Amino acid sequence: MAGKAYPVTPDGRYFLVKDRLWRCTNPTLPEAERTTQVKRLMQARSLVKTAKSDEELREARAQVQAAKVALGERGPVWWDDGAPDVNRHHPKNTPYADWWRSLPSA
Repeated sequence: MAGKAYPVTPDGRYFLVKDRLWRCTNPTLPEAERTTQVKRLMQARSLVKTAKSDEELREARAQVQAAKVALGERGPVWWDDGAPDVNRHHPKNTPYADWWRSLPSA
């Protein structure tokens, strides 16, 4: 991620922003595919900002969703050990609670 570095869980599955866990991109995604999907995501986010009708907004949001699923940030989890998906959860209510409590206060 460019810009500010956010704390990442020890297993590399989530990063933390404002006390919410957000799923990381699938690290096994080939670089060319990741680059393509990030480009699609940025284009779709731009379309969300410039949508002039409800239909354009729905279509742009669907494109954002599709890119995020392709990146592994939404949809089926990219790990195979049976661990639950805690995307968008507060870490205190997840298996990452001890990790979260160990972080320095901002």
